[in-house]
Amino acid sequence: MQVRLFALSTCPYCRMTKKYLDQLGIEYEFTEVDTLEGDERTTAIDEVQRLSGGKSFPVVVLDDEVIVGFNKKRMKELLEG
Repeated sequence: MQVRLFALSTCPYCRMTKKYLDQLGIEYEFTEVDTLEGDERTTAIDEVQRLSGGKSFPVVVLDDEVIVGFNKKRMKELLEG
C-alpha cells in the first residue's frame, strides 16, 4: 500500500497522524507543506486541494483513498485491509 501524508509543521493533528503511522511501522511519503517555498509549496497546496477539496490538514492518501484530518479509526480500517 502506498501512503502519503501532507502536513503542516505547526499542526498538532498532523503530528498525531505522523506519530500514529510511525507507531504502526508504516512507510510513507511525507510532505510538510508550510516548510516548502516557491513553486514547490504552490504545487503541494494545489495537490492537497485537488485530493481533499479544501486546504485542511493533515491529508493522508492510502492508495486511492483520501482521509482529511486525524481519523485513526479510518486509517486503521484501510491499513488492516
